[in-house]
Amino acid sequence: MTVPAAGLPARVRIHEVGARDGLQNEKATVPTEVKAEFIHRLAAAGLTTVEATSFVHPRWVPQLADAEELLPRLGDLGPAVALPVLVPNERGLDRALALGATRIAVFGSATETFAARNLNRTVAESLAMFEPVVERAKQDKVHVRGYLSMCFGDPWEGPVPVAQVVRVAKALLDLGCDELSLGDTIGVATPGHVQALLSALGEEGVGADRIGVHFHDTYGQALANTLAALQHGVTTVDASAGGLGGCPYAKSATGNLATEDLVWMLHGLGIETGVDLAALTATSVWMAEQLGRPSPSRTVRALSHKE
Repeated sequence: MTVPAAGLPARVRIHEVGARDGLQNEKATVPTEVKAEFIHRLAAAGLTTVEATSFVHPRWVPQLADAEELLPRLGDLGPAVALPVLVPNERGLDRALALGATRIAVFGSATETFAARNLNRTVAESLAMFEPVVERAKQDKVHVRGYLSMCFGDPWEGPVPVAQVVRVAKALLDLGCDELSLGDTIGVATPGHVQALLSALGEEGVGADRIGVHFHDTYGQALANTLAALQHGVTTVDASAGGLGGCPYAKSATGNLATEDLVWMLHGLGIETGVDLAALTATSVWMAEQLGRPSPSRTVRALSHKE
C-alpha cells in the first residue's frame, strides 16, 4: 500500500554498491562471470547506477583483482547505466581510464585512525593523494564521487564531532568532487545526528543536491537514518542488493542497507526509484545461491518465501 508523507522527494536515485562494496568483503573470490551477470541483473531490475569494481591494488582487495576482466564484459549496458569504479590513487585512475571509465570514486576518512589503517596516511596526506586524481579525472570530464567514511562514529576514536566531518567533507568537495557520500561505516548514527550533520553542511554551503548517504545497519538504524536524510532533501541513497557487505578495515561494521529494504520503504512512501522490486529480489536470491548462504535482507526473505 502506498501512503505518501509530506516533505519528501518525489524520486530517489539509488547508488547500488553490492557488486563492489558487497563482494569485496566476501572471504571467497566470486568468479568474474558471476560478477558480470550480477551487474547485468541489477541493471535489468532498473538500477541506473551500479558501482562495478575497484582499482585498488589486488594485494589489498584480492576479491576485486579482476577489474580489468570485468569492465569489458559490461560494455553492452550502454550509457543508460552508470558504472562508477573506486580508485585509490593515480595508478588506479590510469587503470580505470584505460578501460574507458567515465565515473570514479575516491575513498577518504573523517578520522585520523581510520585514515591510517585504511590508507596508511593522515587525513591531510590522503587528501593530497586524491588531489591529482580528481584534477586529472575532471580534465577528462570524468564524474568524481568522494566517499567520506566514519562520519558519525569510529571504532577507535568514538563519536566523531560534526565540525570535524564538515571540515573534511568541504576539503573533498574543494578538490573538485561532484558529489559526496557520507558514510556511517560502523552503523552508529541515529536520525538526529544525521540531520545535525546535514544542517551543519548546509550552513557551510554544501547543499543536499551534492550529498549521498551510505548507512550500515549495525544497530538497525539504516532506514530511519535514510528517512531523516530524505526529510532534509537528500535524493541519493547508497544501498547494497541483498544487504551484502561491510568494511574489511573496521571489524565492527556489519552489512550495508539492503537495497530491497530501501525500495520497499520508498515505494510505500510513493517515491519513485525506477526499480522493479520483484526482479531485484530474484537477483539477490540468485546471488545468495552463488555465495552459499541466505540474504540478510528482511524484504528479500519476506518476498522470496511467499507462496
